[in-house]
Amino acid sequence: MALSIVILAAGQGTRMRSAVPKVLHPLAGKSLLEHVIDAAAALGAGQIQVVYGHGGEQVRRQLAARPAEHPVTWVEQAQQWGTGHALAQALPGIADTDRVLVLYGDVPLIGADTLRRLLDAAAGGQFGLLTAELADPSGYGRILRESDGRVTGIVEQKDARPEQLAIREINTGFMAADAAALKRWVARLGNDNAQGEYYLTDVIAQAAAEGIAINTVAPAELFEIMGVNNRAQLAELERDYQCQQAQRLMHAGVTLRDPARFDLRGRVEHGQDVSIDVNVILEGEITLGDRVSIGPGCVIRNAAIGDDTIIQAHCVIEDAIIGRNARIGPFARIRPETQLANDVRIGNFVEIKKSDIGAGSKVNHLSYIGDTTIGARVNVGAGTITCNYDGANKHRTVIEDDVFIGSDTQLVAPVTVGAGATLGAGTTLTRNAPAGALTLSRSKQETRSDWKRPVKKK
Repeated sequence: MALSIVILAAGQGTRMRSAVPKVLHPLAGKSLLEHVIDAAAALGAGQIQVVYGHGGEQVRRQLAARPAEHPVTWVEQAQQWGTGHALAQALPGIADTDRVLVLYGDVPLIGADTLRRLLDAAAGGQFGLLTAELADPSGYGRILRESDGRVTGIVEQKDARPEQLAIREINTGFMAADAAALKRWVARLGNDNAQGEYYLTDVIAQAAAEGIAINTVAPAELFEIMGVNNRAQLAELERDYQCQQAQRLMHAGVTLRDPARFDLRGRVEHGQDVSIDVNVILEGEITLGDRVSIGPGCVIRNAAIGDDTIIQAHCVIEDAIIGRNARIGPFARIRPETQLANDVRIGNFVEIKKSDIGAGSKVNHLSYIGDTTIGARVNVGAGTITCNYDGANKHRTVIEDDVFIGSDTQLVAPVTVGAGATLGAGTTLTRNAPAGALTLSRSKQETRSDWKRPVKKK
């Protein structure tokens, strides 16, 4: 039986107090809705439909760049008349022979394993329902059962009697059932309730009346069923997610000095004996080799870092490749399209942009290297700047192997420094420097013995 998944994502989210649709708010660097789509895609669904409403075009634009292997079909709910009405918009596009799984675009941390168990509960024409017991069930619909434990229905809190409000088992909204049956039940829904809406939960009573077995499943973790209605709840789920990622990494052998002060906003592949200090943020696609050490306060985005490399405190690395046994920082910035070879040293307050730096080279202090190719075993002195922008175009600097560049040097691109050359401190290089020679440009030093320092007038 084919699987069709419907994600209900039409809510306005007024409590977020935002111009951004609720399902587009980010959690761990990815929108709430994208988290749900990823969970759905992990189940191998034949189709994934997203029912959108408030801010729908903005939602569609942001999700348009998703990988082709996870395509979604967009279904508009022009009027928000409840969850039953939302599902009704998607059902015509689903074959009667499919099994349907209903998810929610503002419940981002639902786990694929929990959903697989929910689908198993719906096998053979049965009804799968995800429920949970909460110490404080306020705000949730309550599960109604007979004395023998059979589920007979769900009552929303606003429609519940006092004795029903005492029930602690709540409806999470996640359900799975055969499409033909769901179409029949949804078509019969009414809106005679406190909200005047078509409740999807009312299909439970219809299924029970037809003698369909309603099998309940509990989530592995309570945070899986928690939705986002305001900024505080979003922050809570962010911590739940980050704690989960930290535990996974530590169990895989990564040392986190304080897992409560670590954020992963993407995916990381790592070798053995990796160590990460506090307040580190990893974003996008990250690869860490064996024995990589990352100091406190670093932000690393879309980067590959080789074995035995040390990233010292408060470095920012983005879209870069760093080789083995490198030393970076502290307070260094490695910008996009930079590639550092093995044994490179990049020191404090150094910025590297769109440059290749060869093996064993050093840029240790207070320098800017942009649009530059540096060979092997080059030493770049403190305060060196490559002047790569003329106000309209970028130009490239080439520094060949074994060059020594003195402090406070400016290289005005396009310019080439030949192998083994030395540039004297304070040089402003505007023409190519020949290999093996000393090149310098300085005004003549002089001392005036008759000069007197100015004094302040009384």
